[in-house]
Amino acid sequence: MLAVLRHDQRLADMAGGNDVSATTIRRWRDELITLLAAKAPRLDRALKKIARRGGEVVLIDGTLIPTQRRTGTANRPNYSGYHHRHGLHVLALTDERGRMIWISAARPGRTHDAPSAWTTTRMTPWSSPASRPPAPASSSPATGSEPGARRRTRPVEHGFAHPQNWRILTKLRTDPARATGLLRALFVLTNLEGAR
Repeated sequence: MLAVLRHDQRLADMAGGNDVSATTIRRWRDELITLLAAKAPRLDRALKKIARRGGEVVLIDGTLIPTQRRTGTANRPNYSGYHHRHGLHVLALTDERGRMIWISAARPGRTHDAPSAWTTTRMTPWSSPASRPPAPASSSPATGSEPGARRRTRPVEHGFAHPQNWRILTKLRTDPARATGLLRALFVLTNLEGAR
């Protein structure tokens, strides 16, 4: 199943190579995704864990996961005018080092970060005192263009980079209704890889 997720291998190819039907492979994939997605932390628990570790700053940002263009009026909300493509909007919460600690449900691509973050955090039963992240230190022209310097000042993008290594997210072909489970499953797998 990891070949399907990591390398976006077609189900028919997996089925033929293992002498099982594509329907069986699809069922196994969906069961694995469901089990892994259930392990993803809820927002309130992720925030409590950060507070217990003594963390003071969490960062939230959104990204667009590209999807195949689908016809019909039901898919129109998935078009992002900002990105000029179809996709699903996802929020992620990271700590100050860029480690992803939570991922939101997938929303239509036309969703903007601020309203999505407001709706999500407003529904959270736990909140911490508001604190502003420290302003990034100004860097000299010699160090400002280095990838490491950029990564230190943009930790959320660094957090998004790891799940996007899964090729299945290059252009999501699954039903958008199943995307939340898939994204949360990949988040869990990414954290397991990082813990090794």
